[in-house]
Amino acid sequence: MSGSSFRQEALLALYAAEASNARAPDLDGLPPRARRLATAVWAERERLDDLLREVATGWRVERMPAVDRNILRIGAWELAETDTPVGVVLSEAVELAKRFSTARSGRFVNGVLAALVPKLRPADDAGDRHPSGGC
Repeated sequence: MSGSSFRQEALLALYAAEASNARAPDLDGLPPRARRLATAVWAERERLDDLLREVATGWRVERMPAVDRNILRIGAWELAETDTPVGVVLSEAVELAKRFSTARSGRFVNGVLAALVPKLRPADDAGDRHPSGGC
């Protein structure tokens, strides 16, 4: 499964869970990488939202479109917990935003995640990432 595909599957599960006020995403039928990503992001969403609040000036996380919020959570989690290259994380997040959200969401998602990079990927601990890419 390609990077875009597993991220897309995780996004859809996260969005559906949030939209229906579910206790957890429905993981039935998800491929393993998408299942792991959705589970990890769901479990860490409060911490991820706190990170987003720090850098999304002028935006309350609760007021962001739900699709954008979940794309940002996925991207923030990947930046914090994996060794996936920053460019890949940002590019994949922007593509998801362009595909599933508004015309302006790609730029918004890119800007917020780019602002997180110095906080989550400081040069002195870049070697401490998980070699598996997290999923």
